[in-house]
Amino acid sequence: MRNRSILVSGAGIAGPTLAYWLHRSGFRVTVVERAHAPRSGGQAVDIRGTARQVAERMGIVAEVRGAHTGARGMAFVDRHGKRVATLSTAVYGDSGGPIAEMAIRRTDLARILYRATRDDVEYVFGDSITAVEQDDDGVRVEFETGGTRRFDLLVGADGVHSTVRRLVFGPPERYLRDLGCYIALFTTTTTVDLDGWQLMYTTPAGAGRPGRTVGLGPQPTPDAVLAGFFLRSPVLRYDRRDIDEQKRIVVRAFETDAWETPRILSTIRDSPDFYFDRVGQVHVDTWSRHRTVLLGDAAYCASPMSGIGTSLAMVGAYILAGELAAAEGDPRHAFPAYQRKMRDFAGRAQHFARGAGDSGLMPDSQAQLWLRNVSVRMMPFLPRRLIGHGMEKLANIVELDDYTTVKTEP
Repeated sequence: MRNRSILVSGAGIAGPTLAYWLHRSGFRVTVVERAHAPRSGGQAVDIRGTARQVAERMGIVAEVRGAHTGARGMAFVDRHGKRVATLSTAVYGDSGGPIAEMAIRRTDLARILYRATRDDVEYVFGDSITAVEQDDDGVRVEFETGGTRRFDLLVGADGVHSTVRRLVFGPPERYLRDLGCYIALFTTTTTVDLDGWQLMYTTPAGAGRPGRTVGLGPQPTPDAVLAGFFLRSPVLRYDRRDIDEQKRIVVRAFETDAWETPRILSTIRDSPDFYFDRVGQVHVDTWSRHRTVLLGDAAYCASPMSGIGTSLAMVGAYILAGELAAAEGDPRHAFPAYQRKMRDFAGRAQHFARGAGDSGLMPDSQAQLWLRNVSVRMMPFLPRRLIGHGMEKLANIVELDDYTTVKTEP
């Protein structure tokens, strides 16, 4: 078999999932990750639809369920903490609601995937790719810590701000589609008894300020909760490496808001896992160039608020690994086949994310906020088959081929 050695950039969800299946098929895999160790904290993600089949075939379902966030629904509250509308998993089940049955912190899932692959895959933490040169025989890669290595193939599974995409495909502005808002997340503590509920307090637009929401969500770790901030805003200028500046942006945007907001903001300075980014999508016409291919958010991010990103990453990784095995490592056949099988899923997920809109969390008026609450309160009275049907249908759009019998030989 040709092209046995593969470098994967990114140890999030897509990268380790890909590494697992590539190793199963006889490839030698190296994963490089900028962080110095598997990350901690992080937002809750959902494994939906076909991605659950991938998890089942990997044998990680028991671990995933064991690391469930504990969330059993979402409740919108007023300034005094009184619930004004609720979305319960008892209503949605796993059919596409805001809290899926297999809800887990992104970093917990990444750690499960890392543990499932670390004995068979070379992981290089605390490093990043700085240059890529491709030729007919392979890919020459330079690393930030110094030195170069050659691989047969390169996979960019390094997120929305993908370094591999920038080096091989061009500037990020060619591929990023702005969705007009920001999201901030960090782990904190609270005196509020969440009792398994994700609580959300929304302030509609008014007095020259945009609509926004602050939320608290349960975490599997005792005494820890996840704070989330959602803000509609024009593009802001800030240094992506300056975390303190980003924290100040969040404080200025929310400091006059009610409910638990002041207390939550009082803990932001000491947060070790703070995340802040512009919400957007990634649109790349062709996901591969010569010996390099993009995977997950690097190729087709739907949005961090879409609820489908983890499923896209896991299903895409399974298909890419399977097609490489079926093509005996030949990227000329494997990469186009991967894109053909994933393109419809990715395109529909992005369309769904845009259509869902952000008015529920960032309403333009008090009337829009009232309409959201009324709509949510009506959910329990609707036929079960109608609730979350769009997400359920989308998450199951791909029918997985059985690649598990494919075993390449050296």
